[in-house]
Amino acid sequence: MKNAALGLQHLLAMYAGAILVPLIVGDALGLTTEQLTYLVAIDILMCGVATILQVLQNRFFGIGLPVVLGCTFTAVGPMIAIGAEYGITAIYGAILVSGLFVFLVGRFFGKLVRFFPPVVTGSVVTIIGITLIPVAINNMGGGEGASDFGSVVNIALSFGTLLFIIFMYRFTKGFIKSISILLGLIAGTIVAAVMGMVKFQAVTDASYLHLPHPFYFGTPTFEWSAIVTMILVAIVSLVESTGVYFALGDITERKLTEKDLGNGYRAEGLAIILGGIFNAFPYTAFSQNVGLIQMTGVKKKRIIMITGAMLITLGFIPKIAAVTTIIPTPVLGGAMIAMFGMVISQGIKMLGPVIKESSENAMIIACSVGMGLGVTVVPEIFAKLPNSIQILTSNGIVAGSVTAILLNMLFHMLPHKKSSSSVVLKEQEI
Repeated sequence: MKNAALGLQHLLAMYAGAILVPLIVGDALGLTTEQLTYLVAIDILMCGVATILQVLQNRFFGIGLPVVLGCTFTAVGPMIAIGAEYGITAIYGAILVSGLFVFLVGRFFGKLVRFFPPVVTGSVVTIIGITLIPVAINNMGGGEGASDFGSVVNIALSFGTLLFIIFMYRFTKGFIKSISILLGLIAGTIVAAVMGMVKFQAVTDASYLHLPHPFYFGTPTFEWSAIVTMILVAIVSLVESTGVYFALGDITERKLTEKDLGNGYRAEGLAIILGGIFNAFPYTAFSQNVGLIQMTGVKKKRIIMITGAMLITLGFIPKIAAVTTIIPTPVLGGAMIAMFGMVISQGIKMLGPVIKESSENAMIIACSVGMGLGVTVVPEIFAKLPNSIQILTSNGIVAGSVTAILLNMLFHMLPHKKSSSSVVLKEQEI
């Protein structure tokens, strides 16, 4: 019973992140209630499968640490952009290829990571967070195209949800603080229900049991720009997961080897491939559960296995998944400001130390974030370029990421002489 309670704690800590991704993406792509219910259910189920793949350790995959996997928020903006431009089948084609990429390069990723230092990954995460904010603001108003967009009721509900989350985060501690966004979604939905804004028909119509459906949304299609985008997302996720692996290795007093890391990367690759097949999402290690392990002091893998089993069980029950689809759009918008703002915050946290290291890093960040945001706001600027070049310029996240990678190579990887101004600056610092 105690183990089950501890497993439930881990489930609740990651649940808001797990359900928000399909709700945001599904809403942006205009899915029907039935399709959205499937998306939430399969995502929850695949979170459990991905977690168990990672906790189980064998010769080929699994790092064997008490790590919980969920869909990375880094993928939300890219998936919405791909779906809007090429359709939902292109999302899953790109996810499949990125999963295969992760699985194949897992063994060698330690050698590739030098191309993705914090100045690059931090810039990418910051760009992704910034490009997501308009989605949140639209939802706060009631959703793009809504007849009551920007109404006082919608604004009050969205800001009320956001304020509730802020107060919970400020005045509570420990586990309650870690699930403040989940509690905010619940509180906002209850208030909306009292106001008559919640429709329960989706829950009534949903079945009690279903089976995963391969390629539920159709045969995957493959677009180069979409594939490049999702591979970049996968690389950033691997870098983030590496940090989680080492944090858990320290907590569990286990020294990780290169083989352990390779097994962990391959497990993530398998999880992403399965996500593509069953029309779920790309998966990565969830850092919020690391905080829960530090807080409780419970490091047993058995607890995380129980969490994975609970997630799989919930994923087979669409009726439970349908409950999440009744959350009103303004409530989601309020929670999304906090969630997406945390993505930006994480990017800034990664960039904080490196921006002080050199003026070159400041230039990399300035140009990459500027390019990413600029292309997002004015996507037609590169419309007249050849299609082969538009692969790298049609999406703000890709444009900003490629800019960061190339500038990092220019400033830090190609041999060059130090300028006299740099020497003078160093001497002044001394």
